[in-house]
Amino acid sequence: MLVLAGGSNVVIGDDGFPGTVVLLRTRGVHVADRDARGVLFRVAAGEPWDDFVAHTIENGCSGLEALSGIPGSSGATPIQNVGAYGQEVAQTIEAVHVYDRHEDEVRVLSLPECRFAYRSSIFKNNERWVVLEVDFRLTLSADSAPIRYAELARRLGVEIGERVPAKQVRETVLQLRAGKGMVLDPADPDTQSVGSFFTNPVLSAQEWAAVQDRLVDAGEPPSWPAPNGTVKVPAAWLIEKAGFGKGYAGAGGVAISSKHTLALTHRGGGTTTALLDLAREIRDGVRDRFGVVLHPEPVLVNCSL
Repeated sequence: MLVLAGGSNVVIGDDGFPGTVVLLRTRGVHVADRDARGVLFRVAAGEPWDDFVAHTIENGCSGLEALSGIPGSSGATPIQNVGAYGQEVAQTIEAVHVYDRHEDEVRVLSLPECRFAYRSSIFKNNERWVVLEVDFRLTLSADSAPIRYAELARRLGVEIGERVPAKQVRETVLQLRAGKGMVLDPADPDTQSVGSFFTNPVLSAQEWAAVQDRLVDAGEPPSWPAPNGTVKVPAAWLIEKAGFGKGYAGAGGVAISSKHTLALTHRGGGTTTALLDLAREIRDGVRDRFGVVLHPEPVLVNCSL
């Protein structure tokens, strides 16, 4: 059985799925609690994510504003700990209500039980759990959470750590995402994608040193410190420096977005096979150039990279 909500971060093999597909279409957002820590929103898994983000901002709450414009459902966000522009849902999730298919019971998993990590959780690639509802604890404030992402801070004209109106952050993030083809638009073929196809690699100190030894004339890549002495490097930079620029076309009607090297797009007539062939070409090119293996961000169903 395949549980599918928005399907915006899913790649399905050309042969389809050999089983039953359950479409999650639950709706609803309500305030479950309100105290000194803020407002606890309980949102149904099938609720469109960006509608929920807009609802929280309209009701004077902050904590999700940098996650504006992401397509898909609210219940999908904890599965891979959705994040963007310095925020991720693990920062505001208090609990996830799930159906446990092994034990045939509904359970409420606390934040530690969800085992959130970078683009990962206990739910990802695990058929045991069906997300039913998600509890988000948000701050009751018209101002945003502290700005943590350099590109967003530059666009807002503020320093890292400053706060601005949450509505302003939402508007700015939507503009940034649209500029990268990351906001759904029927008139923009670059939005016919599953978003960022590869996660940003997190490298050990030894792996990072090996990459630097291979730079030659590529220039110094941007990087950010990550937990336990590791370093996060942008996959988009590695892809471009490995020779796969914006608009790079694969065979069979697929191509890299003309706006963003992380997005692989459908150009008409493309198949999943063609998409994965292009993804393999990119992955292998980055590995050969920098010694770094990129990993797919979307869930792959009845297909593999």
